[in-house]
Amino acid sequence: MRIRALALRILRQFGKDRRTLALLFLAPLLVLTLMYFVFNGQSTAPKLAGVGLPEFLGAKLTAAGADLVSYSSKDEAEADLKEGKLSAIVFTEGNRIAVRLEGSDPAEAKSALLLLQQAMQPDESAEATTSSAFSSQLLVSYEYGDGTLTSFDSFGPVLVGFFSFFFVFLLAGVAFLREQTTGTLERLMATPIRRFEVAAGYLAGFGVFAILQATLIATYSIHVLGLYMDGSFWLVLLTNLLLSLVALTLGTLLSSFAGSEFQIIQFIPVVIVPQVFFSGLFNLDAMNPWLQKLSYVMPLYYGADALRSVMLRSASFAGVLPDLSILLGFSALFFLLNLLALGKQRAF
Repeated sequence: MRIRALALRILRQFGKDRRTLALLFLAPLLVLTLMYFVFNGQSTAPKLAGVGLPEFLGAKLTAAGADLVSYSSKDEAEADLKEGKLSAIVFTEGNRIAVRLEGSDPAEAKSALLLLQQAMQPDESAEATTSSAFSSQLLVSYEYGDGTLTSFDSFGPVLVGFFSFFFVFLLAGVAFLREQTTGTLERLMATPIRRFEVAAGYLAGFGVFAILQATLIATYSIHVLGLYMDGSFWLVLLTNLLLSLVALTLGTLLSSFAGSEFQIIQFIPVVIVPQVFFSGLFNLDAMNPWLQKLSYVMPLYYGADALRSVMLRSASFAGVLPDLSILLGFSALFFLLNLLALGKQRAF
């Protein structure tokens, strides 16, 4: 009887907690659905730019599955390569075929090289006489890196941003929730202090730890783990700090809708996990076009893009300014929503 009574109490308790039931039944379905669309999307092929290519090579590359686009100017192709719109540029130098790889994604670079090597294999067709005029040895160069980048070097900037975002989100959510559940925030709101001052004060206090954590993660990854770094370290720190600021404001905002630390954890499958799929850890081009548009509302997408641009492509401040501006915009939006949420504590 006592076991039955205890079991019934647990069932009634969970039955009244709709958020826990949603976490238990709906969150796994959401994550599985996202994984289905991410990993079961459209196939992608390296996007190659052909500049003055012999006709036989262009035909063989297209037949091999390459997404080949012809350019009349090598300078124009170089500009698109630097912006990450191309995987490689294929052109001729004398009697040799040359390829300039974008290089920031080792897997993509290897795929492009493999396609080229397959296309340059001699055959017994009528094109053999034409193709024999070209050396079978490729001239390989890289726009970014030197061909020694590892998968960790490619994904590392995304991981730096993700861990900064994730742990600051937890810090802010749990700590601010504790302020509410212990009554500290309620007593504070009973004083003449303004909502703006409360929100700014909490963000400044939590922000000190967010800054320290973001700085530690970036420094350790680059200087201890040896993560590839081709840009400004200070720009990496600035990006990481802005990403942490977004996580800080978002965490404090969502804590206003939670009643316990467990409910803060319940936001992770809905808020954090979807951002992982759109952060750059997985190839966005392989997703369905309508799904790719969801990345525009994911703060981690912009932070990861800026970090990859700085660390792998040596981007300048102007090059990542759009991403940084959007992160700042997210922070401002969440801060304003925090002010509205604080209005529940006291009528103004």
